[in-house]
Amino acid sequence: MMLVFALVGALLTAQAPRPSPAVSPPVASDAVVETAQGRFVIRLLPEIAPRHVQHFAKTARAGGYDGTTFHRIIPHGIIQGGDPLSKDPAKATLYGTGGLGLLKAEFSDRPMSRGAVAAVLRPSSKDSAGNQFFICLSDQAALTGKFTIFGEVVEGMDVVDKIGETPVEGDRAQKRVEIQKISVK
Repeated sequence: MMLVFALVGALLTAQAPRPSPAVSPPVASDAVVETAQGRFVIRLLPEIAPRHVQHFAKTARAGGYDGTTFHRIIPHGIIQGGDPLSKDPAKATLYGTGGLGLLKAEFSDRPMSRGAVAAVLRPSSKDSAGNQFFICLSDQAALTGKFTIFGEVVEGMDVVDKIGETPVEGDRAQKRVEIQKISVK
């Protein structure tokens, strides 16, 4: 009997330790957006839009949003930004056309509610998202399922509201509301 216990003990200690399963790098969870109006925090939602979160985080880490503006504002509706062309004031007539056509849609049934952050699309082209995004200033039920939601504002909605109060001509901001930096944690 002692021989059996010794043999089992020897077998247990002789087994090589199993390697740990490969661990994926942590997924970005928050993005801190710094503007002249103040800062706000977007909680990224990779569980519903993994490609959009990955693209947003990669663009932010590369400084792709630094110096862009919130160029389109619909009072009490949305603010829109992230167009790489908006870094150059001389290209103001082109704002809203840059940085699109890079991602396929990741639509969900998540409600397009106040604070939702979603990808901008070219008109009538569901697979045309890219760098541009918009933030809902109020619930936008008619947009649910038609745009990819990839985040939600979890802090600083008062700053987002302040940006939404920027004077507009049509839906164009009359003054630059610049994104100074987006840091992804």
